Amino acid sequence: WLLLYLFGASPTVCRTFVAGRTHGLREFNTGTLFLPGATSLRMGPLGYQSDAQASLAVSFNNLRSYAESLNAALTKPYPPYEAIGLREGEDYRQLGTTLLQIENEFYGTIRPKPRFRSGERPLYALGERGVEYVEVRCMDNDPFCPVGIAADTMRFLDMFLLHCLLSDSPPDTAEEIAAMSRNQHDVAERGRDPDLRLERGGQKLGLAEWGTALLGECEPIAAALDAAHRGSAYRDALAAAGKALADSRTTRSARMIAEIEQTRDKSYVAFALAQSLRHRRTLQDLPLPAEAQARYAKMAEDSLIAQRNIEAADSIPFETYRRQYLTKALLSGTLLRSLS
Repeated sequence: WLLLYLFGASPTVCRTFVAGRTHGLREFNTGTLFLPGATSLRMGPLGYQSDAQASLAVSFNNLRSYAESLNAALTKPYPPYEAIGLREGEDYRQLGTTLLQIENEFYGTIRPKPRFRSGERPLYALGERGVEYVEVRCMDNDPFCPVGIAADTMRFLDMFLLHCLLSDSPPDTAEEIAAMSRNQHDVAERGRDPDLRLERGGQKLGLAEWGTALLGECEPIAAALDAAHRGSAYRDALAAAGKALADSRTTRSARMIAEIEQTRDKSYVAFALAQSLRHRRTLQDLPLPAEAQARYAKMAEDSLIAQRNIEAADSIPFETYRRQYLTKALLSGTLLRSLS
């Protein structure tokens, strides 16, 4: 939830996004909807979520518990998907009828990931080779940065992830997993509401109070990183986060609302278009060396050749491939034992 508060940048939506859907959004103007304290509607119940996955309690206690949680969702039939059916004539309605049809459908905010080989199931690769990187999926694009994420944001993420790595954490429970999901949704929809209280250990705690404590725990990490890099960039990033906790008007979501109000028709679409054009001009004005241009052109050409070769080598119907892929071993007993 802390990342949603600090870096959320979707407090508004175009009205067309919720056309025909039940929602509690308010009207900002005729074409734009919002919630007054929202930070990241994209990560709330209306956004990158799945009602079906609400029943999932994915445990992050260790790699085995995480893998087993997903393995069950990938192999257990889900009645509502069975009712939809797999195909209608020659058209596929879905890949399968399990709760998760492929691993990447899991809408986690942060996921442990392996690099996987062609044709290999990601969960199998995770069991074979372990965690190779961590994917932070709850980050909105920064509309005020031409490349979508600023250096100080990345520095904060470094500190945040190191804090997660170095801090003791008791085993999670189904109840705690559910509370974390509620905290995420509350901060996504009204994180800038000063009266918002979050759940921690069965008690209620103010967002700023909890967030300030977390930043305090990150201070030694910032000091160590700054010492290694001989600067103050990490402490500066931590200070900026502290300022945002003390004054929600400095958060990215609040800045967006303020700027949208300055557009001619108070329109989210007008704001997004203006920012996009501004960033386009900024990036086009940057010099691109001829050798870089040639390298990217060659990469594109090689990619298209590789695509044609892969397609030419196809030797089985899609249905056969689908069955073979979905029935590949996910986690064998040997792999599960090795993850203990």
